[in-house]
Amino acid sequence: MKISIRKKITLTLSLFLLMGGAMWFLNYYKHYVLNQKLQILEKKDDLFNTILEARRYEKNYFLYMETKNLEDSLSYAHQAEEKLVKIIENYGRYTLDKNLENKLDNLRQYEKALAALLVLHQKKGSPVTNPDLIESFSGRQATIRTLARNITEDMEKFLNRERRYVNQLIGDSKIYHLLALGGIFALSILTVLFFIFNVDRPLKSIENGIHKIVEGDYKNIPAISTGDEFESLVGSLNNMISELNKRSDQLVQSEKMASLGTLTSGVAHELNNPLNNISTSIQILLEELEDADLEYKKRLLTETEGQIQRARDIVRALLEFSRERSFSLHQVYFKDLVDNTLKLIKGEVPTHVQLTVEVPDEIQGEMDPRRIEQVLINLILNGIQAMEEGGTLSIRACRKDNEAGFCFEVSDTGKGIPPQDLVKIFDPFFTTKDVGKGSGLGLSVSHGIIEQHGGRIAVKSDVGKGTTFTVFLPST
Repeated sequence: MKISIRKKITLTLSLFLLMGGAMWFLNYYKHYVLNQKLQILEKKDDLFNTILEARRYEKNYFLYMETKNLEDSLSYAHQAEEKLVKIIENYGRYTLDKNLENKLDNLRQYEKALAALLVLHQKKGSPVTNPDLIESFSGRQATIRTLARNITEDMEKFLNRERRYVNQLIGDSKIYHLLALGGIFALSILTVLFFIFNVDRPLKSIENGIHKIVEGDYKNIPAISTGDEFESLVGSLNNMISELNKRSDQLVQSEKMASLGTLTSGVAHELNNPLNNISTSIQILLEELEDADLEYKKRLLTETEGQIQRARDIVRALLEFSRERSFSLHQVYFKDLVDNTLKLIKGEVPTHVQLTVEVPDEIQGEMDPRRIEQVLINLILNGIQAMEEGGTLSIRACRKDNEAGFCFEVSDTGKGIPPQDLVKIFDPFFTTKDVGKGSGLGLSVSHGIIEQHGGRIAVKSDVGKGTTFTVFLPST
C-alpha cells in the first residue's frame, strides 16, 4: 500500500508528539506528586514540632504544676489539631497513611485530657497545696502521657515514612528524567533517520540526477522504492530524461545539417577542382588518342584516378558527417580527426585567413569522432566569421600532465566577444550575428557534446584582439 510523503511525515510527527507528550505528562505528574509530598512533609514537620511543643509545656506543668504551662500545652495541642485538619482536607489523598482521622481523634482526646486537667486545676488547685488531688492528678498524668507518647511516636513514624518516600520520589524523578531524555533522544534519532531515508535520500538522488541533466548527462536516475510521491517523481523525471535524449539527438542532428548547409558551397568548390582536372585530362587523352606516347597517357590516367579518389573522399567525409548515429566512443588520433575536418571546411576558409595547425601525431583519446568533428567545425566557422578583415586561425593540442586527457584550442585574431555576451554564448539560441546568419545553437550543442564526453569547454576573449576556445577531453 502506497502512503504519501505527507501522511508519512504527519504520522511520524504525530507519533513523536504523542510519545513526547506522554513522557512529558508522566514527568509532570511525578513532579506534581513530589511537590505535593514536599508540601505535606513541610506541613507534617510543622505539625510534629507543634506536638513536641505541646508535650514540652505538658512536661513542664507536671514538673512545676504551673497553670501557664498547661494552658500553653493546651494551646499548642489545639494548633496541632487545626494543622492536622488542614492536612487531611488539602493533602489527604497524597499521604501514605490513610488513617489520619484516627490520629486526629487521638489528638483530640489528648487535647480534651489537657482541657479537663486545666479545669480541675483551676477549680481545686494544685496537688501541692491540696494533697487529696494527688491520686486524681497521677491518673490523669499517666493518661495524658500515654496519649502524648502514642501521638508523638505515630507522628514520628508517619513523618519518617513520608521522608523516605520523598527521597524515593526524588531518586525516581532523576531516573524518570533520564528515561525521558533518553526516550526523546531515541525518538529524535528515529525521526531524523526517517527523514534521512524517506525524504533526504530520495531528494538527494533526484538532485544529483537533475545536476547530471544540467551537465548534459542524460542517464536515468536510479529508481527508488519509497511508495510515495518521490517514486512517482523519479519515474516522471526518467520519462523526461528519455524524451530529452531524443530531443538532444534531434538537436545535434539538426545543427549538423545546418552546418552541412553552410559547408555546401565550399564542398561544391572542392569537388569542382578535381572534376575540372578530370575533364581536362580526358580532353587531352581524346585529342591525343592516336599519339604513341603511352607513358604520358598513363600519367594522365593516374592523375585522373587520383582526382576521382579525392572527390570520393570529399563526398565520403560529407556523408559520414551528415549521417545520424548514436553516441559511440572510439580510440581516435586527434590529428587525423582535425585533418578530416579541415577537408570539409577547406572551401569555407577565405584567402585572407591564415590557418595554422599544431597537433602532435601521437595525441589520441576515446571520443565520438563525428560529434567532436562537429565541435571543431562550429569553433572554426565561428573563428572565420569573426575575422571579416582577415587574421590567423590556430588549432593547437597538447597533453595535460596533471590530468588524464588532452586539451585542444581553437583561437582567432578577430574582433572578440564583449564581456556582457561572453557569459551567454553557450545559451541556446543566443547569437550576435545578423538575422538569418546563425541559429544560436552551434556553441550550445558543442557545449553539450563536450559535457557528454565528460570534458569541459572554456572561452577567453579580448575585444579587438581575438577569442580562444579551450576544450579538455578526458581519457576514459
